[in-house]
Amino acid sequence: MHLAKSGRLIVKLSAAGIRPGEMLVDSAGRRVGRIAELIGPVSAPYASVIPMTDRTTRLAGAKVFAGGQARPERRQNNGRRRN
Repeated sequence: MHLAKSGRLIVKLSAAGIRPGEMLVDSAGRRVGRIAELIGPVSAPYASVIPMTDRTTRLAGAKVFAGGQARPERRQNNGRRRN
């Protein structure tokens, strides 16, 4: 992993089938970030990841794993109930 100037993490992917929106977790199962976009050649892709932690410098060089889809954002109903 590498920290880009934009604040995103750049991750080299080793598995096929990973898609934008998928969560990445560390070896302890803690959320690292969400894949924003895939970049680079198809044969050796990289992912641009939006970090979910402020301590991104400690993640450099660490292995991360696909952890499933990000939860959809909850809609607010402004105090109104549905009937």
